[in-house]
Amino acid sequence: MKTTATHLSLCFILFSIYTIPLLSAAPEAPAPVLDIAGKVLRAGVNYYILPVIRGRGGGLSLASTGNNTCPLSVVQELSEVKNGLPLTFHPVDPKKGVVRLSTDHNIKFSASTICVQSTVWRLDNDESTGKYFVNTGGVEGNPGSGSISNWFKIEAYGSDYKLLFCPTVCNFCKVICRDVGIVVQDGKRRLGLTLTDDVTPFPIMFKKAA
Repeated sequence: MKTTATHLSLCFILFSIYTIPLLSAAPEAPAPVLDIAGKVLRAGVNYYILPVIRGRGGGLSLASTGNNTCPLSVVQELSEVKNGLPLTFHPVDPKKGVVRLSTDHNIKFSASTICVQSTVWRLDNDESTGKYFVNTGGVEGNPGSGSISNWFKIEAYGSDYKLLFCPTVCNFCKVICRDVGIVVQDGKRRLGLTLTDDVTPFPIMFKKAA
């Protein structure tokens, strides 16, 4: 009887030793993104993306660029007093209600346009210039190789935030990983990737829309 009790105690100790590390091995969730009021950003809720540095334009909006009327491009308002258009964020896991750092998100303007395309952000390559710009017309959800250009991340940038294109929704896809900055083209401040030294990350903050 004593031998049986000793054996059970030993089994319990071994079980505890081997299960505690396994339970503690689960990765911590990335930190939540906060708005200017210190509140956590929520998926599907309207926010404005505003510049941290004042005097160089306002919030983000939509505009036709180049010779194309549609799809519309993502641009920064020229006036710093304009908030632009509200947007919503949609995590790659639709069950997650909090917008977090280093996580793939669809970003979508909450606005109606003259174009038939969606207002979901999408990265496009401008073959005439070799630059990558953020346009609309993306697809919400369906993570994988077919939607690779539709996912963006929010990252810490000092005490502020920045946008990053570096999707991880496809394990075998080769993707370009670059910060999102402001590219001036034909007098418009377009969102594009920081491929050259003259384009730097765009420091941003988030304001909940009324």
